[in-house]
Amino acid sequence: MQKLFLTLILVLFLFTFDTFAQNSSIAEAYKQDVKIRKTGMAILGTWAVGNMITGAIGRSQSSGQTAYFHEMNLIWNVVNLGIAGAGYYFTATGEMPENASALLNDQVSFQKTLLFNAGLDLAYIAGGFYLMERAKSTTNRPERLKGYGKSVILQGSFLFVFDIILHTIHSKQSSQISDFLTHVQLGPNQVGFLIGL
Repeated sequence: MQKLFLTLILVLFLFTFDTFAQNSSIAEAYKQDVKIRKTGMAILGTWAVGNMITGAIGRSQSSGQTAYFHEMNLIWNVVNLGIAGAGYYFTATGEMPENASALLNDQVSFQKTLLFNAGLDLAYIAGGFYLMERAKSTTNRPERLKGYGKSVILQGSFLFVFDIILHTIHSKQSSQISDFLTHVQLGPNQVGFLIGL
């Protein structure tokens, strides 16, 4: 009877330990995920504010294509600031997923968004080159097309590098969750956690 009692206590202890370890790992991974996203949005917001300030100053103190370059930087980064603010807010107020699988799904979804954005960034860059090329064959304010084109190339290039770096950092985080899930076994009426020795 004592052996049965001790076995039950040991099983209960191991189950509690496994549950605690899983919850701790999920909580830690979620905190890291939030930290990465908030840092990314803070960087994007800082870029936006810097471009808005220099854009406003540059637009008022220059002329020709340089003025239009600064004007587009200002306009473009009003949108960037909105995206950064919304992203930071929703990250800061979000709730921790219920389990590691839900967290991994959320992370993979975020990474897909970053890759989609990187594709858009390349389209922005191509659009900027198109505007600059178009400026060569028009007499209707070609300096505006050149200035806007240069700005769109700059902004698209920054966003491309930003999205790729954020994706790379974030994918390392999600690979840790994926590794964790490889140690979890699900059965019809049981959940097991594999511990490598």
